[in-house]
Amino acid sequence: MLRYIYANDLHRFPTLSRSMFRDRADQFKVRLGWDVTVTEEGEERDQYDALNPLYVIWEQQDGTHGGSMRFLPTTGPVMVNEVFGHLTGGAPIRSPLIWECTRFCLSRDAGSRVAAALMLAGGEIMTGFGIRHFAGVFDARMVRIYRSIGSSPEVLGSEGEGRERISVGLWEFTPEAKTRVAARAGLSPAISRLWFERAFGGSSEPEFALSA
Repeated sequence: MLRYIYANDLHRFPTLSRSMFRDRADQFKVRLGWDVTVTEEGEERDQYDALNPLYVIWEQQDGTHGGSMRFLPTTGPVMVNEVFGHLTGGAPIRSPLIWECTRFCLSRDAGSRVAAALMLAGGEIMTGFGIRHFAGVFDARMVRIYRSIGSSPEVLGSEGEGRERISVGLWEFTPEAKTRVAARAGLSPAISRLWFERAFGGSSEPEFALSA
């Protein structure tokens, strides 16, 4: 199932939380060879995890992490501006209607539909919180994944060639895209919406809105 959890509440889900950060270390450090920080506990974390981001997490039947994404409003500190701003010509992406999506991670044993389920959750966030676009950084391997899911971004800028290519993209989520992604995820739009509403109790205000 999909869970929507702010960083401040991760302590309530210790197994899910630990396995998410460890899978991030496995994906970004071990498999991709990125220059990321891994703690003594084997968890990958960065400074943006300390800003109470919203995580979307696919929870497997045993309570462990199957896949996840991290969201922050672009009105505050975000990676696309502070680390990759040169890819957009130095013009910051900053709007209350645009959130950043980072750390798209899949565990080694994630099912084939988990990536699409995470994208579907992104659509629920857009609908529920009135967000128009997501901004994010992605590498070359993700292009095929986005295309297969049915939710490809508008590329704002890139650097590098081949497998080393890094891009900044902007996503929107139309009703047509939601239908395609839901089908790819094998989930009904109704159950997807139910999971979102259970997490937020009908609230239309994200927790970090006041500090953004």
